[in-house]
Amino acid sequence: MSSVEDTANEAPAVEAVPKKAMTLGMGASLVMLALLIIGPMFVKNFIVFQLTMLLIYALAVLALNILTGGSGQFSLGQSAFYAVGAYTSAILMEHFGVNYAVTLPIAGLICFGFGYLFGQPALRLSGIYLALATFALAVAMPQLLKLGVFEHWTGGVQGLVVTKPDAPFGLPISQDRWLYYFTLTVAIGIYIASVNLLKSRSGRAFMAIRDNEIAASAMGVDVALYKTLAFGVSAGITGVAGGLGAIAVQFVAPDAYTITLAISLFLGMVVGGVGWLPGSIVGSAFIIFVPNIAEGISKGLSGAVFGVLLFLVIFLVPHGARQVAMVAQHMLGKLGKG
Repeated sequence: MSSVEDTANEAPAVEAVPKKAMTLGMGASLVMLALLIIGPMFVKNFIVFQLTMLLIYALAVLALNILTGGSGQFSLGQSAFYAVGAYTSAILMEHFGVNYAVTLPIAGLICFGFGYLFGQPALRLSGIYLALATFALAVAMPQLLKLGVFEHWTGGVQGLVVTKPDAPFGLPISQDRWLYYFTLTVAIGIYIASVNLLKSRSGRAFMAIRDNEIAASAMGVDVALYKTLAFGVSAGITGVAGGLGAIAVQFVAPDAYTITLAISLFLGMVVGGVGWLPGSIVGSAFIIFVPNIAEGISKGLSGAVFGVLLFLVIFLVPHGARQVAMVAQHMLGKLGKG
């Protein structure tokens, strides 16, 4: 284990990667994209549904990564933003007849505003205290959705059924496959925008705040503005993921967005690698498929098996999938030199 950690921490060796290794990395990314595009054509609808949920949770994990990995703010309340996005899309579709594609940017904007406003009082908090505040938000949200004043719109404890859209223009593909490709398109667009955001001036401000708030403030960074902006962006992306989730599952109910979902998203971020956006899909795969694997090993002790598997992952690769990628890149570099 120590040799793996030492290899991952050798920054000069990782940075000095020859062009051959970079080409191989780009090739691997293109192969992965090709598999995501072609693979669903040859599998059953249930597998397509699971892959759709994989992309949706990957978006939610990516959003949390921007907040925590980008600006250094911890949140255990992403399930609340996910719920707001899901209910926004569901209500607009079922009560107002709005096209499902149009509901997503609306859900994103509403959640952006919600996250930005929540970030204002949260400015006084940091570290574990901020995590506790967001934890309280996640715990309260399912109860708020059950209130009688919202029942006409949300369906109360019974929830709200969402109609799954058909493929447009009479395309000869199933609803599940169409929704998968629609979700893949949205996910790729948000991923590219997120990468560009972290490379922009705002992204550099996020990272400066993450590394040292006092130093960032001394350099002229508006700490309050960028911390609340990070909360807003993260909540907005999570809201889009929630809207897609509501459309894919065809149902929204308060008990589907409990603190368990928030903890799962946080776990996905850790497994994928904090601050490493490509790891979001790895973390999403972990929280979707590993519980099923654990249940397959032992139905009666699935929780214990999952805990053991999680412990092994954290023990062997404490920096998540990012560490594995860095080790692989380092080895490719050596092969390239050879």
